[in-house]
Amino acid sequence: MKPPKYVKTSLAPGSRVVARYLEKTGLLRDLEAVGFAVAGYGCATCIGNSGPLAPAAEEAVKEKNLVACAVLSGNRNFEGRIHALSRANYLASPPLVVAYALAGTMQKDLAREPVGQDRDGKDVFLRDLWPTKGEIASLLPAANDPEDYEAAYAALDSYTPEWRDIPAAESPTFPWEAASTYIREAPFLDVPPPEDALRGARVLLSLGDFITTDHISPAGSIALDSPAAAYLRAHGVGEAAFNSYGSRRGNHEVMVRGTFANIRLKNRMASREGGWTRVWPGGAETTVFDAAEAYRADRIPLVVLAGKMYGAGSSRDWAAKGPMLLGVKAVIAESFERIHRSNLVQMGILPLTFREGENAQALGLDGSEVFDIAPEGGETAVRGGHLVTARKADGSEVSFRVANRIDTPVELAYWREGGILPYTLRRLLAARGAEGTAK
Repeated sequence: MKPPKYVKTSLAPGSRVVARYLEKTGLLRDLEAVGFAVAGYGCATCIGNSGPLAPAAEEAVKEKNLVACAVLSGNRNFEGRIHALSRANYLASPPLVVAYALAGTMQKDLAREPVGQDRDGKDVFLRDLWPTKGEIASLLPAANDPEDYEAAYAALDSYTPEWRDIPAAESPTFPWEAASTYIREAPFLDVPPPEDALRGARVLLSLGDFITTDHISPAGSIALDSPAAAYLRAHGVGEAAFNSYGSRRGNHEVMVRGTFANIRLKNRMASREGGWTRVWPGGAETTVFDAAEAYRADRIPLVVLAGKMYGAGSSRDWAAKGPMLLGVKAVIAESFERIHRSNLVQMGILPLTFREGENAQALGLDGSEVFDIAPEGGETAVRGGHLVTARKADGSEVSFRVANRIDTPVELAYWREGGILPYTLRRLLAARGAEGTAK
């Protein structure tokens, strides 16, 4: 049996030891026979680096607007993560991944229907393929051999001599290369501390519920028509060498252009899915990055509106770093994922929550308004209240109260300094200055 030609298969074991015991037991040979050859290790699939689809399949998905599916045994099944064109992603055990690849569809009930037919046209069911407990027990000793671990990791440098051969300068500080498209000095320390009151802010995006960190900062492939792709082309990088956002996370110029660039992002202010929004006044539709740059040129601070569980999914620092570099000063949501809430504070972004039963739609906010946000009592406090006034183009106003999610005094200190990075650096410099004075 073979998977249909439109099905992409790949095997990315968690470590090299897995490949060793699969080979020792003869399972790797059988997996290779049905298309599951080792394509990489570790996070290759979960980060979206398992490679492209067959060109014909990719074209069909785009032309017919198909809901393409992925079945994976990793733990990252967010929309657009495994592949930009994969909308429905199912977590399953490795044997089920192979079984669904052979079936070629998610529309079969493999508990009752055949996986497929063998070379003689005979139906083959999942129960025919599934190993017995005895078979599994007989192979387990091969996966518990300490010598495999020692052999696999005795000489790590031999696997990637390119890394070993990179010349490293002996210097107390990193020698930044202005021409590098992978590692650049980020301007995290150049952003001024926030002010208690936010005046004349514009809405960058108006989003719904369960916006994941992958929607905010995708980790996978860089779309060829994206601002990040345009940046790389302008710096002499060919499309074949674009790599992924995850691989270029050391270059803030790529990452800020990739912020809110997930092709499945649904922004209520835009007419299409993806990293699009509108610039006000006027309402011209453009990319999120270009909109942020236009607002930056006019020194206009930005706000993001969202629904429940903003920042859901896996924690990612760039989901907070990227919006900060775009000029986002506050996110007003119905609720936040706990780690992302903390990350926003630590990048100097104010997380604010609507009151129970309120959200952007209930308040009649369409994203074209001008926002003023001021703390009650005149000064931002831990879990303090804020008054928001949104002015519409016709001069009418919508006022509502929100609460900040700065939950502790130390978080308030981080936010006042513009984030944890300037907070930490200033204290290190102060301590060093005091030490110098004592000497």
